[in-house]
Amino acid sequence: MNEHLDEHYSRLANTYDTTWEHRPDYLEWMAGKIMDSLRPLPGERVADIGVGTGLFVERLMACATGDAPVLAVDPSQPMLDKLPQDPRVRTVRATAEELVDGRGGFTPEPLDAILIKEAVHHFSDLDRTLSGLAALLAPGGRVLVVTLPPKIDYPLFPAAIDRFAEGQPEPMDIALALRRAGLDVTASYERYSVEIQRDNWLELVRGRWMSVLSTFTDAELERGLQLIGEAHPQQRISFVETFAFVLGRLPDDA
Repeated sequence: MNEHLDEHYSRLANTYDTTWEHRPDYLEWMAGKIMDSLRPLPGERVADIGVGTGLFVERLMACATGDAPVLAVDPSQPMLDKLPQDPRVRTVRATAEELVDGRGGFTPEPLDAILIKEAVHHFSDLDRTLSGLAALLAPGGRVLVVTLPPKIDYPLFPAAIDRFAEGQPEPMDIALALRRAGLDVTASYERYSVEIQRDNWLELVRGRWMSVLSTFTDAELERGLQLIGEAHPQQRISFVETFAFVLGRLPDDA
């Protein structure tokens, strides 16, 4: 993780979970979609890459044991410090690249399921990193990438929308990378309708809860907030989030 992102997530760690206090239904919806797609079974070895504060790790823990804990992987120690102290969770401070390269002296046992939730845009080399993660799978193992497409319908200011698109991989490029890694791949889109108080939304943007927002100066962000306020004078803001679910599966006879 570069210094800028490390600082961003260190600052965000203490407030990240409160980001979702006004949207508990979203967390339950997303957790259900993840479990329906990844389908981890009791006793399987599971990794959550880019786990953050562990918003979805509790669902994964239901299938874990002390002998086969969920690997909670993230390069931000302040984020990892927010995870539950439970023998069914093993924290690993590493980027996805460091994990696949074995840097830090940790090499996981073959994994049955890997979750990458809105972290793939941080991969420095998409093909190489996804290929490396695929190589960690046991026969029949799955990797699920949940990501936003480059074009989002968020009520942000134009510069943020454009900058987000520049750094976000296309879901079909993710699917192709997983196919090149030898996995059978399916891709689908899921949509979630959001309705949020305007003041809450502006607070989220001001808090730079999206990593792309951390690339703007304070003055640029304040100007952006002004533009959002002008475009959305109503008390409540509604929009639709679209998520790509890209699932790769290693054949049983691999």
